[in-house]
Amino acid sequence: MPAPKREIYLLSPKQFSPETIAVAFAKTSRAPESFREIAAELNDEKSAQFHEKWVVGYGHASVAEHAVLHVAIENASRLAMEAIESNRLASYTEKSTRYQKWDADNFYTPAELDGHPLRDEYLSTCRRLFETYVASLGPVRKLAEKTSPRRDGETEEAWDRRIRSQYVDVCRFLLPAASLANVGLTANGRVLENAIRKWRSSPLAEVREIGEAVKTVATGEIPTLVKYAEPVEYLIETSNELNALTPAPLPVGKGQGVRAWCVLVDYDPDGEERVLASALYRFGNLSYSEALAVVKSTSKQILVEALLKRLGRYDIPLRELEHTSYTFDLVMDQGAYAEFKRHRMMTQTPQRLNCALGYAIPRRFVEAGFESEYRRAMEAAGELWEKLAVWNADVAQYVVPNGYNRRVLVTFNLREAYAFCQLRAAPNAHFSIRRVAQRVSEEIGKVHPLLAEYMNLHAEKWQGIEQEYFSALK
Repeated sequence: MPAPKREIYLLSPKQFSPETIAVAFAKTSRAPESFREIAAELNDEKSAQFHEKWVVGYGHASVAEHAVLHVAIENASRLAMEAIESNRLASYTEKSTRYQKWDADNFYTPAELDGHPLRDEYLSTCRRLFETYVASLGPVRKLAEKTSPRRDGETEEAWDRRIRSQYVDVCRFLLPAASLANVGLTANGRVLENAIRKWRSSPLAEVREIGEAVKTVATGEIPTLVKYAEPVEYLIETSNELNALTPAPLPVGKGQGVRAWCVLVDYDPDGEERVLASALYRFGNLSYSEALAVVKSTSKQILVEALLKRLGRYDIPLRELEHTSYTFDLVMDQGAYAEFKRHRMMTQTPQRLNCALGYAIPRRFVEAGFESEYRRAMEAAGELWEKLAVWNADVAQYVVPNGYNRRVLVTFNLREAYAFCQLRAAPNAHFSIRRVAQRVSEEIGKVHPLLAEYMNLHAEKWQGIEQEYFSALK
């Protein structure tokens, strides 16, 4: 009897519900029928019964990973976006501050401020930031026009699209975390249930409301899989206790460590040997100890070349680069962090948004004659943040503009370092994040020069980025 014919096909969400698709895939572990046959026997009621028994009752949560939803979230603050996008195994596409412009009323007012004596000052400060942002677009654009003049036959609209990032990239330093944005979220049922639980456990009312709303819309597609997505007492109580043990926020501009803005606080001194030994381990039949002994007796340069010299621009290094890791204590402006946080394979521990570390001043604000207006708006935001932080450090984050500095502790392996540094040091990346990527690459190169050599970054230095794009960094 000939072997069965290979078949590859879709179980389309146009034909089956997400919960039914998840059950069809789950049942293949014990049912000999084809996926088509299994799915044809199912309906929403049978699928719900299956999930109630196996996913909820017996804890086989991996089944829920086959149910995928696409959730559109509109007009949430960029502060809320951080909570929404904090789940590692989901996909997000967010409204960009680099290519779109914000109107003067595009900001969120937190419910916690209802009836609070600082509410009016919050509204006036946000309006001032947005009005200053709108006013800055024209003067800074004029600088972009000089360096990138209009081409023959080019429409005004096409010209603006071509140069927009050159001036919007700068003006966005004024936008506060209260700015409204949209995001498209794609996640499987298991990830979404966990995300909803986290959102509903947030200290921010806005994020809790988003969690409840996402649960409501998800219930229409995967009712059983998000049925028990409730607030998590562990998250709430642990956060409360650690908050109580943490010192009060520092005043504006009094934070330390801005000069030491990129510190490699931990790494494996034997990282190069471990990566190379793991590569030999993969392609041979040696024990790890035996492979390590081979590395110690062989030219590491030859081994590194064999591992990395063929890497092309769009190639992903072998997973063996994951056998060594680095921990950095970084300080960057919030606009840079908004892009840094997209690298979710890293382990990131960001501090709350605050104004204690001062703010960056893009050089183009100075060249456009807009420095004083920028400083006044940023300092007004800092003054309000300081008042709000005494009352509620979580709510105070809403008023912090992109230009203020923020600290984040991050751990990642060498493979992720390649991905981050190569993408964010590219010429089309924002200058703030290019500065970070170039410096991180340099620090890795100091401790593991052979492994860092093949990152092949754009030929500029972080010091040059500082000189060209910034008048001040704190």
